Amino acid sequence: MTPRSITRQRIGTEAEPLIVIDGFATDPDALRSAAAHAPFGPAGSHYPGLCSRLPESYLQDQLPIVARGLGRDFGSCRRIRVVDAQFSIVTISPDALDIRQRVPHVDAYGRDRIALIHYLSPAHRDGTAFFRHRRTGFETIDETRAPEFFARLGSEVEAMPPAGYIAEDTALFERTALVEATYNRALLYRSYVLHSGAIARDAILSADPALGRLTVTAFLAIE
Repeated sequence: MTPRSITRQRIGTEAEPLIVIDGFATDPDALRSAAAHAPFGPAGSHYPGLCSRLPESYLQDQLPIVARGLGRDFGSCRRIRVVDAQFSIVTISPDALDIRQRVPHVDAYGRDRIALIHYLSPAHRDGTAFFRHRRTGFETIDETRAPEFFARLGSEVEAMPPAGYIAEDTALFERTALVEATYNRALLYRSYVLHSGAIARDAILSADPALGRLTVTAFLAIE
């Protein structure tokens, strides 16, 4: 088993916590095998690919590690509630993305909502990128910032962002951090941090879990 290590950092000028846990699962190969036998379907929302249910034991096994990873970086936490968790595979080609999928996004507005990404593809090294919106300077979007951010972004994207997943600096966004998708690595960060999958144009976007960009994506609430 890969030794488990936890790296804590602060990203951007807003100094949001980003936790990187290597060796996250005891048996990642078993998770890949479970995904290979799982039925996948459209993910819905804005996710550019497919999703499937996790083994029932996954969250039971991993939540203690999540709790250790969270530490005190996200404030006090007496309980972790799972909002959603699933296997995910990116399958949409860069040229087929809609405008919303070409710019960084947030998944929830509250400070108590945490995103988890667990990388389960040995062949993919792309990772996850985090961004600052140049015009507003925002790196996080909560309920108070959302109206201004989306109004400004709406006027900017009329020019149509370039086709492809955003992975580096652009005219609209500045990248503040990039984490490589090392096999069996997990990330924890607040869901309201602007981010995107940093996916190369030549990435293998197969729907086959054995070949594609397989991850676990989960959204948690700390209480």
